Amino acid sequence: MAAAVGFQRCLFAKGRDSQSPAKLNVTGADSLRAHASAVGLQVGFAVVPQLLDLNADPASGSQTGSQDVYTRTVIEQASILVAENAMKWSSLRPTATTYAFDQADRLFAFAAHCTQQVRGHNLCWHEQLPAWFATTATKDNARDLLTQHIQTVAGRYAGRVHSWDVVNEAVHIPDGRADCLRKSPWLEFIGPEYIELAFTAAAKADPQAKLTYNDYDIELDTAEQTAKRGQVLQLVRRLHARGIPIHAIGIQSHLQASGPRAGAGVISLIREAAKMGLDVYITEMDVNTHALEGGPDAQDAAVAAVYKSYLDLVLPEPNVKAVLTWGFTSARTWLNQSKQPWALRPDGARQRPLPFDDEYAPTPAFFAMRNSLDSARQPVVPTDILTPQQNQGDPYAPFAVPGSPGVPPPPVPQPKLQG
Repeated sequence: MAAAVGFQRCLFAKGRDSQSPAKLNVTGADSLRAHASAVGLQVGFAVVPQLLDLNADPASGSQTGSQDVYTRTVIEQASILVAENAMKWSSLRPTATTYAFDQADRLFAFAAHCTQQVRGHNLCWHEQLPAWFATTATKDNARDLLTQHIQTVAGRYAGRVHSWDVVNEAVHIPDGRADCLRKSPWLEFIGPEYIELAFTAAAKADPQAKLTYNDYDIELDTAEQTAKRGQVLQLVRRLHARGIPIHAIGIQSHLQASGPRAGAGVISLIREAAKMGLDVYITEMDVNTHALEGGPDAQDAAVAAVYKSYLDLVLPEPNVKAVLTWGFTSARTWLNQSKQPWALRPDGARQRPLPFDDEYAPTPAFFAMRNSLDSARQPVVPTDILTPQQNQGDPYAPFAVPGSPGVPPPPVPQPKLQG
């Protein structure tokens, strides 16, 4: 830890002298984007679309009439983006009969301009539902509300989405159900089949996207997270066994700077996903320092250590295809916006959970992340994890999955005619 803190002091001295992250060799060939591409991975961030400058010049990294550091950092560092809030129900659905696509459209326009991919987050969740939902949704109409929402939203962006978080955070053991599903409005109004309904509707609306189940607190080997991880795996296995179109598991990875580290459990989950032919995406990574003692140097050293240990663990797995952090600068992280006890530091200091600090200078977590990307891929794929057929070709190309609507059956071989 002392060595890491010493390194951090040296780094910040350089940052203050240069006044620019670019002078620390973090752009171009030294960016996260370039290092991830070199090993066949996607790397990116959750972003706020309204902060993105659509006049940005992606070729040079400069902006026409602007030197917006938020936009420049996103262009330089990310190959894949996800909207932090702009594609959730509360943002897209001002009323039960209308949609507001301006911010989501902005994200897709920016990504296309900068040759970046987009993850869709999310189509079905129990939180951030619009105010009208509480007085409008019933057992009689919830199925249609969910299906129509997915058809409209996923259909609008069909063919332009890398992956959809179709269902988010559906497992919650403390609710006491035998199937361990969360007691959400969707479960109350539709029943457990709402999950299958959502995935089937998403596959019909956007047959090219990878359809993902996304959840949190499944990374560590604590008793609570081990139990939840097992239930997430059971849910995914049930979907897969029933021919429901599911292509990936999203592991959110909101981690802690203090306390236990991820280990064998998350690797077991990733490898069990691989046996079903499923990708895994690290979808929302950050490192919470609310319980960590010490100043900025101590925060940065501890956060970097978590990035290193976690990404060194998971990225070598062949079916881990993408890693995204939830935001990229501490200036805009949800952890510094929240007033909840699990986000507030006793010393009142701001958290530093991401690869860039409040001034958009790279933190030690940036370099830990980049180093983990460099060593991410092993030359040999264990045969008990993936078959050769599952590891060939473009990992993001459309592919047929049993149960996916609209996927034609393979051609039937015709017998040769004699003579």
